[in-house]
Amino acid sequence: MTAEHRSETRAQRIALVALFAALMAAFGLIPKIDLPLGVPITAQTMGVMLAGCMLGAAMGFQALLLFLAAVALGLPLLSGGRGGMGVFFLPSAGYLLSYPLAAAVAGLVMRNLAGKGPSSPMRLAACAFVASVLGGIVVVHVFGVLGLMLLAKLSLVQAAVGTLVFVPGDLVKCVLVALIVHTVARGLPDWRFGGRRL
Repeated sequence: MTAEHRSETRAQRIALVALFAALMAAFGLIPKIDLPLGVPITAQTMGVMLAGCMLGAAMGFQALLLFLAAVALGLPLLSGGRGGMGVFFLPSAGYLLSYPLAAAVAGLVMRNLAGKGPSSPMRLAACAFVASVLGGIVVVHVFGVLGLMLLAKLSLVQAAVGTLVFVPGDLVKCVLVALIVHTVARGLPDWRFGGRRL
């Protein structure tokens, strides 16, 4: 690999990380649904799932870290135009802080599943669904429950029951991510889903 090609590849990686951080911000334009629990229903967890499945663990992690850094600096990128350090001390903080790790887990799962066997669009979509469930639901909700226990002073049972209200919508997001991966796999068969090697 020449120095010029390495520089080009690095520039492409930076562009993709920035693109998916911007995609997270775009999902924030979709109105949130406020719940009594203090944690709103938003479309942004779908961005977490997509970043992991499309970019892989490392770049997905970086994209979500960049997004959270922009939020911490005060940019109103969360659903409802929220931003600033204060959002990391609300009951929803556990969910937010899980985003980079959730994208990384989704990316790892996607890479491992997609790297085994033929890469048909249908198979990649099934891999994306599983990766989204493990990264975008399991990891996000484990952190979310911890946040509710620490910041909203809920018991483990109360926090676990409270977070269940998000799961049906999150499963719909997993299906949408699978459909997007299926579409991309048909149109761009060389895309490195989960950062896998071709």
